[in-house]
Amino acid sequence: MPKVKTNSSAKKRFKVTGTGKILHQKSFKRHILTKKSKKRKRAMSIDGQVAKSHMDFVMRLLRLK
Repeated sequence: MPKVKTNSSAKKRFKVTGTGKILHQKSFKRHILTKKSKKRKRAMSIDGQVAKSHMDFVMRLLRLK
């Protein structure tokens, strides 16, 4: 029986914490930053937590379940 591979794009995009939470980078911080406020850009630099509704899907991509 062959090994099951982890999804390569998912392992680059998500980070699993020690407590089991899955973090992701927030969107809209790549370009067109001049019109966005400093507060908004600062908030986007903090990692977000994956929503409960998406948790099963992301865990399956990362082969945690």
